[in-house]
Amino acid sequence: EVQLVESGGGLVQAGGSLRLSCAASGFIADDYVIGWFRQAPGKEREGVSRISFIDGTTVYTDSVRGRFTISSDSAKNTVYLQMNSLKPEDTAVYYCAAIEGVAPKSWYYPWEYDYWGQGTQVTVSS
Repeated sequence: EVQLVESGGGLVQAGGSLRLSCAASGFIADDYVIGWFRQAPGKEREGVSRISFIDGTTVYTDSVRGRFTISSDSAKNTVYLQMNSLKPEDTAVYYCAAIEGVAPKSWYYPWEYDYWGQGTQVTVSS
């Protein structure tokens, strides 16, 4: 059974940092693309970043580029999202998601992904 479990969310002041983790089980992450998404109240789920275990490429949405860093640990089947210089507008539930194979061009569309975690809340106070 494929499972994705996020952790690391919490409450932080603006300008602070958090590191989210996405632990994968039930599949070999080396064959997958892992994406991070977020959803704020009343808003659609948006793609934040993704990493391909196949070719190591990473992509970020414009609003987080330069502040967030996605990385992976194949030995632990885990993907991380280091979030620095957090802003109140980063407040959302953060989800990780997985899809097998080559990263889709439209990596930021939630429907491209087959597996989802339960989400972790990130709240940034001003």
